[in-house]
Amino acid sequence: MAELIQVEVCYALPEQVFRIPLTLASGSDLAAALQQSGIAEKANIKDIGAMPVGIFGKKKTPDTVLKDGDRIEIYRPLTADPMEARRRRAVKQNRKRGTM
Repeated sequence: MAELIQVEVCYALPEQVFRIPLTLASGSDLAAALQQSGIAEKANIKDIGAMPVGIFGKKKTPDTVLKDGDRIEIYRPLTADPMEARRRRAVKQNRKRGTM
């Protein structure tokens, strides 16, 4: 009998977080976990193969072999340029302080 591993597939939207625990055969890859989790249907992801994925915050490829306890993360595109977002926050803080 093949050894089994436990992993979790995670995907966060602004209004909802999906966390799907899975039991897979040892040697399973990231792509197999995404497919078996059914996350694309549950979260209404059109093309899951085009989305960046990672394990514990580190980007990985779909052929990455999983280890017991891995947390698979599906990353969404940024909604704002990080530099522009920092500028807006700085302007807002300066207005609160009365400077500017």
